[in-house]
Amino acid sequence: MGIRFTINGKEIYIHDTVVNSWIIVILLSIFAIVVNRKLKKANIDEKPTGLLNVVEILVEVLESLVKSVMGPTRMGFMPYIGTLALYLICANLFGLLGFTPPTSDYNVTLALAIITFTLMHYNGIKSNGVKNYAKGFFEPMAFLFPINLIGEIATPISLSFRLFGNILSGSIIMALIYKGLNSVSMFLTPFVAPVFHFYFDVFSGLIQTLIFSMLTMLNIANKMGDEPTEVIK
Repeated sequence: MGIRFTINGKEIYIHDTVVNSWIIVILLSIFAIVVNRKLKKANIDEKPTGLLNVVEILVEVLESLVKSVMGPTRMGFMPYIGTLALYLICANLFGLLGFTPPTSDYNVTLALAIITFTLMHYNGIKSNGVKNYAKGFFEPMAFLFPINLIGEIATPISLSFRLFGNILSGSIIMALIYKGLNSVSMFLTPFVAPVFHFYFDVFSGLIQTLIFSMLTMLNIANKMGDEPTEVIK
């Protein structure tokens, strides 16, 4: 299902999850451009309608979520959390269109977890300083440093495996369900399969998006420590 081509006699294969991931990125980019153009033409004195009304609701929900989890002075993280959530929703639900969900590939989920891991420690150092940041690895006792270090390394691994495992298992279960239904009667498949799609694709995909986004916000906020009095941009 991927793309194969040859350069200088060497065959190169691009996995379908990478192709699908780029398709999602392109579609989301087009969506952002369309919304941006509509926003520029919109009248601020009039109530938004159609697409702009939906976008406004989504932004308000996201703003409320980030504010409640990270604090009102850390709203600067909202664009990243929003982008992450939109990508994960599309990636997790991509299987409904007959494509391989990008998040069923561990390389994709690990890359997302590494981004979160990098933001955690970068903002931890930025907020607390190098000295206080390093001090946290030796608390509450200095001999616990190896355990604290392992705990930090485990964060991106647990984040990536949780998302990867749930989406991949859902895809495998749906494949088995289709095979079982077709072996009994192909007439039943269009009526029974959507019920399982709702749980293993829609419900599970949305829940995993919420969990990954929430854990990202919590981990970043915890590394930054107490909420500052000034706004983080």
